[in-house]
This record gives sequence, structure tokens and C-alpha cells, in this order.
Amino acid sequence: MSSLKMLERECLEELFGMGGGYVMDFSNRTFSEFFRESARVDIYADKYAKNGDSKARRLRAFVELESDPIVGKTIADLLEYWRYKTLQPTAKESALTERANQVVQKLLGKPMQQKDSAEEFLKQNYGALSLQRIPTTGPLAPILESRFAEAVRCLKADSPLAVVFHCGGILEGLLLGVASANPQRFNQAPNSPKDKTGAVKQFHDWTLADLIDVACEVGYLKLDVKKFSHALRDFRNYIHPYAQMSSGFKPDKHTAEICLQVLKAAVASLSGERKS
Repeated sequence: MSSLKMLERECLEELFGMGGGYVMDFSNRTFSEFFRESARVDIYADKYAKNGDSKARRLRAFVELESDPIVGKTIADLLEYWRYKTLQPTAKESALTERANQVVQKLLGKPMQQKDSAEEFLKQNYGALSLQRIPTTGPLAPILESRFAEAVRCLKADSPLAVVFHCGGILEGLLLGVASANPQRFNQAPNSPKDKTGAVKQFHDWTLADLIDVACEVGYLKLDVKKFSHALRDFRNYIHPYAQMSSGFKPDKHTAEICLQVLKAAVASLSGERKS
């Protein structure tokens, strides 16, 4: 059982948007996957339903039942995910984040380095990259390289939304190409998407989320690239104007730089040029 106090729990609940039974923007699938990776637990096991079946209630049960080190690590990972999703936090959110960091330090029993994950990710240098080194099928690489060059030009022209859309499309093209060139590895992955009969879906029916998850599972993408790739995927979905309007998404140069860096990291990972 963790030692979290009531006020500490309230801080986390407000920061992670747990008031309506949700936890940030997690779906059932991504929530389950997150806890498998972070805490090595099945968050949908019966014991975590002691307070109810919503994601927020299961997280509350997890905090109640698990030890300080496990809860501390999981909250730290949730904070990292929150930072991926919140590029421009409000003053109140920044204060809540600072308090949440203090909670993590207490639970882990040691100081935790505080750093902006997005800024650290942006600092990584992948050198000269070539899409030609990635195993794809057909004449895909030249097309994607042309789009990559256009994305760079859009960044220089201060067109962040265009950069986001280009990067999302290129990433999907790359992963679909790699999957098509390696059908056995992707089709036999445990998390490959299945249809109602239990058969693995045809690659053209895989979503970008499916491609990202399985590419990481079979070793083509590093874990941090996977996490940022999902953020890029979310941004790319705002190609629909109504989705952008309802969310209030307003990309700026910083958003575009992160998206382009995600793409560079994915290229390095897929081509085997990134070793760590």
C-alpha cells in the first residue's frame, strides 16, 4: 500500500484529469499497454476494479494497493506522458507538475532529476539520415524523401501545421513500408491487430497506432520514439478542422520542431543507425 496522502492524490487527480472517470486521453487499449510497460501489471485485473471499472477508479485502486516504489515509478511515467501531451502548460498546471514531482521524489525515496522530456528529445542529434537505408517495398523511399525535404522547408517558412501533417504522413508511409517488407515479423507479433474472426488484418487496414505499437514490439522503434510517435499521431489527426476546433489545438514552431525530431528519430531507429 502506498503512502500517498489525500492532498497528494488530489493534486495528481487534477493534473491527470480524473474527475470524469478518465485518465488524460488514454483509451482502454493504451491504458492497459501503459501499465504493462510501466508497472508490469494488468490494470484490468479484477483486484483493480475494487472501486469501480473506470480508468480513474482503477488508477485509484492501483495507488491504494501497490507499494511506494511501484506507484512512484508509474506516476513518474504518467508525468512524462502528460508532458508529451501538454506543450504549453498553464501556470496552474506547472505548479501541479512541480508538486507531482515532489510526490514522486517522496515515493521513490530519492531525488528525481527534473527535466523537460521534450527539450531533451529535441537536443538529440541523429546526423545525416537517409530513407534509402530503410527496407521498404516499391518506389516509396524517393517519394518520402521528397516529402521530408518539403517538411523541412515548411518549418523554415513558419508553417507548423504543414510540418505536423507531413511528418505524420511520412511516418505512416515508412512504417507501412517496413511492415510490408517484413510481413512475417509484423503479422506474428502478439499485438498485431485482428479482425472479428481472429485473423491478422491486412496491412492497409492497420492504423498508424497499430503500426507504431507493433514496430516497437518487434524491435524497429525504440521505446521513446514510440511514445513521441503517438504524440505525433495525435497531432496529425487534427488534419480534420473540426477536431482541431474542438480541442483548441494551436501548433507553433516548437510543436513542428518536435514532430520533425520524432520523424528523424524514427528514421534513425528504422535504419539501424540509432544504437541507444
